[in-house]
Amino acid sequence: MESMKIILSTYCVLTLPGCGNADPEKVPASSPHQVELQAFVDGIKTDLVFIEGGEFLMGDFGPKYGPERLPYDIDEDSKPLHRVQLSGFSMDRFKLTNERYKFYLAFNNIEPRDTGMALKSEWDSLRAIPNIPAHIDWYEAEQYCQWLAVVTKLPFALPTEAQWEYAARSRGQYVMVATDNGHYTAEPFSVRTENYAPQGINISGSSNREIFAREQGLNTKSFTPLPVDMFPPNPLGLYSMSDNGYEWVNDWYDADYYKRSPLKDPQGPERASFKDARGHSAKVLRGQGFADPYWGGGVNVFRTAMDPLGRRNEHGSVFIANKTMRCVVNSPIPVKLSSSSK
Repeated sequence: MESMKIILSTYCVLTLPGCGNADPEKVPASSPHQVELQAFVDGIKTDLVFIEGGEFLMGDFGPKYGPERLPYDIDEDSKPLHRVQLSGFSMDRFKLTNERYKFYLAFNNIEPRDTGMALKSEWDSLRAIPNIPAHIDWYEAEQYCQWLAVVTKLPFALPTEAQWEYAARSRGQYVMVATDNGHYTAEPFSVRTENYAPQGINISGSSNREIFAREQGLNTKSFTPLPVDMFPPNPLGLYSMSDNGYEWVNDWYDADYYKRSPLKDPQGPERASFKDARGHSAKVLRGQGFADPYWGGGVNVFRTAMDPLGRRNEHGSVFIANKTMRCVVNSPIPVKLSSSSK
């Protein structure tokens, strides 16, 4: 089913980058100014959603609790349905945006990822839009969360796979997608005309993405990322967890992990054991690159295995333009702004 979960497009196949690494123990003190850093940190804290801990059944709940009593996923890696108990945590309301990722890169004097010559214009155009998701590999995502942990003195990290699903399902409810109502909502096909295609209402459709691409002067058509707050959040207040970019989680991928997952706060396999067809180890991606209310996608229980560098072929070419992230704070206490920031 990977072909149904992953949408490939030719505009964003990148060469393997030589990215700089942020050393969280060597954060510059004066670039940019400390006031700007404090404003950045305040914005991060403001956009955190506290998620109370609890117990839920993780995995493909369709056969037992779905309205049709049918599986949501034909793959076996989302099975068996199993009990999980999670401690409370906070999660980013939005996917990481270009604007925030650029601040992080500048603060740490990291050069932006080099795409090579072939598709540099399209990549640079996408990267210049401030409020769409930043597209990064797993290592870049982990480094960003580690840096946040240092500058905020809070336990920021990538979410575990269990945390991600629990949050997408609004604390483990039996909802198929992480929309405002747990379903896809869109204009009916009957409104289609020669000059108008129906659009998604609570999740993006191809027409939404094509319109945004034209507005931005892009040639990326239906493979265009959208502003992170363009559609309503799920009931917890989390935006676009079912589309607008796969999200990296902390766990190594193991198709059989659910068979032996611990009950309390599972962290995923201790080490990489799974290898993809090219011999690469894999991390887990959750969500969907580009979902659609008409053909589906973005189901909360879907799991996708991906090389942490995003390599997609034997030549080592990298495909990250549908991969992004959001961080969590592993604390059972809600995060508050400091008194000096109020």
